[in-house]
Amino acid sequence: MAAAMSGAVDLSGLKERAQAPQQPQAGPGGEAPAGVVFQVTEANFESAVLQRSTEVPVVVALVSGRSPQSLELADSLARLAEGDAGQWVLGVVEVDSSMRIAQAFGVQAIPTVVAVAAGQPLADFQGPQAEPQLRQWIDAVLRAVEGKLSGAQGDEPAEEEAPEDPRFTAAEDALDQGDFAGAEAAYQAILDVEPDNAEAKAAQRQVRFMARAQNVPADAIATADADRKNVEAALFAADAELLGQQPEAAFGRLIDLVRVTAGDDRTLVRTRLLELFELFDPAEPFVVAARRKLAAALY
Repeated sequence: MAAAMSGAVDLSGLKERAQAPQQPQAGPGGEAPAGVVFQVTEANFESAVLQRSTEVPVVVALVSGRSPQSLELADSLARLAEGDAGQWVLGVVEVDSSMRIAQAFGVQAIPTVVAVAAGQPLADFQGPQAEPQLRQWIDAVLRAVEGKLSGAQGDEPAEEEAPEDPRFTAAEDALDQGDFAGAEAAYQAILDVEPDNAEAKAAQRQVRFMARAQNVPADAIATADADRKNVEAALFAADAELLGQQPEAAFGRLIDLVRVTAGDDRTLVRTRLLELFELFDPAEPFVVAARRKLAAALY
């Protein structure tokens, strides 16, 4: 499972689409459908998901009739929602007829399940899950929003503060105290339960880099410049350049070293370079350019 999507998805476009006059309303007066399990469409998305999530978490299950596993997952979630008697509600989206909703959530696989609170995505996962795992995930969502959803239906959800995932808060607190080992362990605990949690993976990579960077010698760059084939010195220097907000220099240094090394040394440098790439958005132009240069150096 993956969690803590808060702020990563912009749902405003769907709100605008739902408000368009040519769209049918969800029910009388455009109100959200009653009950704890209901169908979500583009027409009722604002009322059924955004507005209702100011009161209770709305778990959105994105499924397809072409995927029996996704329908089984929706059935499992429905049983849990009915058992929890309104602590949270389940909205089911048939992606084949509501592609804009799937696109808004950045869905890459079916089934995908997203918890929305205060009008913002809070947590998500992809793929089928057994009910015990679903129970654990939902309980974590409920803990994260406890005491924080007090808006009345019809309030503007965009003004609500999205609740924080307490597991990430614990990791961030450890990091604020300089406890890199504690922060890494906290993120690992999330990944043990949710191996595909992209935010936890990215945060853990950042923590590992920060912990390693504490050991970079003050003269790392000068030492590496004096001996361009010294692998250990180059790795330290690349970290120093990254700390100095010079990622292109760090990448260039290691790519140059890939060209003149072989065997285990080359593998070590290439592996470190790939780790550094992962600290940035893969769409960043300097990351794209560096990946191309690395491919040329390798082949």
